[in-house]
Amino acid sequence: MASAPLATVSKKRSPILQVVGLGVSILLLFVCLLLSITFGAADINLSTVWQALTAFDGSTNHLIITTLRLPRALIALLVGAALAVAGALMQGLTRNPLAEPRILGISAGAALAVVAATFLIGTTSIQTYTWFAFTGAAIAAVAVYSLGSAGRGGLSPLKLVLAGAVLDYLLSALMTGILILDRRTLDEVRFWLAGSVAGRDFNVLLQVLPYVSIGLIIAFSLGKQITTLTLGEDVARGLGLNTAWVKAIAIITVVLLAGSAVALAGPIGFVGLVIPHIVRFWVGVDYRWILPYAAVWGAVLLLIADLVARLIIKPQELPVGIMMALLGAPFFIYLARSQAKR
Repeated sequence: MASAPLATVSKKRSPILQVVGLGVSILLLFVCLLLSITFGAADINLSTVWQALTAFDGSTNHLIITTLRLPRALIALLVGAALAVAGALMQGLTRNPLAEPRILGISAGAALAVVAATFLIGTTSIQTYTWFAFTGAAIAAVAVYSLGSAGRGGLSPLKLVLAGAVLDYLLSALMTGILILDRRTLDEVRFWLAGSVAGRDFNVLLQVLPYVSIGLIIAFSLGKQITTLTLGEDVARGLGLNTAWVKAIAIITVVLLAGSAVALAGPIGFVGLVIPHIVRFWVGVDYRWILPYAAVWGAVLLLIADLVARLIIKPQELPVGIMMALLGAPFFIYLARSQAKR
């Protein structure tokens, strides 16, 4: 079984410790959410934050909290959870420790579909963005799996990553071509393409929330099956698992989660790569625990990255996608080198 370097320990963990750890993780997530709402270009104390949430009076600080920071923090939480769970599913499904929506071209497929929709029909509706993102993510997923399976030897982790890299470059080139041809499209999606959770309101969040919620529920229900699948297809079939059915549902779930995340915040990378490895270090190889832990820690990571992106060049800010690239690229290099040695 291919496993991550950070998840070499396979002994069984105590369920009590797992539950306690998940509770502590959720508490940390709540703290990060409060920090994200409190700090920014204008620092606001916690008492003001509490008053804005419980006794809104229409003041400037209360408006900043309720219309800008709270939706932004909740969207970062949702996107981080969706990307981390999608990455964990992909790594379990392919038994490839480098699998992740951005690296395998799925995010690029969703992003190209959204850019094409903006170019062709001029839409900026988040609902339309979402459906185009789903379509683009699904086509990219089928394409990268087909490319990775072609040739002698069938599908392998290395071929899958190479296919994803090629597809990502191709789709990015097509996207760049569209943006060069049409300045209006560039102006509308420029900040979104860098990966950003800024400038979204509760209406946008509520439109995408059902898709992410359904994706997360399905993903959590697949924990036992994905754990069995990581033992190898022959072993999984021997244990009575319908591997084709599990793979189909898992791919649909990845498309739901990755497509929703791209529609909300653009193509943010590395969350789905980094978090599953960190989580496996604590919980082992049981996906019944990996997936919920990944959801919580993916949300924590993106909240922290967005907060740092706001504060690092205050009062200006970086898109969170750039911050995640700065954090995730060294981790990807480390994983790639480790897998080459293995």
